[in-house]
Amino acid sequence: MGMSVTISAATEQDAEKILKLQYLCYQSEAELYGDYSIEPLTEPLDSVKAELAGGTVLVARLGEEVVAAVRGSVDADGTARIGKLVVHPRMQRHGLGGRLLDAVEAKLGAGGAAKRFQLFTGHRSEHNLRLYRKHGYVAVGTKRVDEKLTLVTLSKDAEAGAFVASA
Repeated sequence: MGMSVTISAATEQDAEKILKLQYLCYQSEAELYGDYSIEPLTEPLDSVKAELAGGTVLVARLGEEVVAAVRGSVDADGTARIGKLVVHPRMQRHGLGGRLLDAVEAKLGAGGAAKRFQLFTGHRSEHNLRLYRKHGYVAVGTKRVDEKLTLVTLSKDAEAGAFVASA
């Protein structure tokens, strides 16, 4: 490729790129569960813009192209909720999802804001489950959404001093 991937905070100009990437990346999840009405495929642009304005949104760029993204926020009790970690299909299996996960944990955990990290994925999403387990997450609960989908919630404690430089 010749270019390196950089991770940085998303800007308002990235909103449409993030939404298009999300739409592309969640096609495989929709197919896996036989449901193309899942929220990541129906989310409006205004919702992405609102998260950009009020939360933590990181992107990975290859040159000018947004090739991965992740969102997160820390609630009042110190739980950092991480969501919509997406990596362009052609960039998958190269460690980019793990780098982005580490970066959002570092950003959300800066200054001790996060006491724990939490995320969820579908029970059939083996690649996601493997990535999260590799990064220290353990299943802490399940929620049956319907006959096709059970969400698995995974969590890990934020350890003081365990963060890499924030993105």
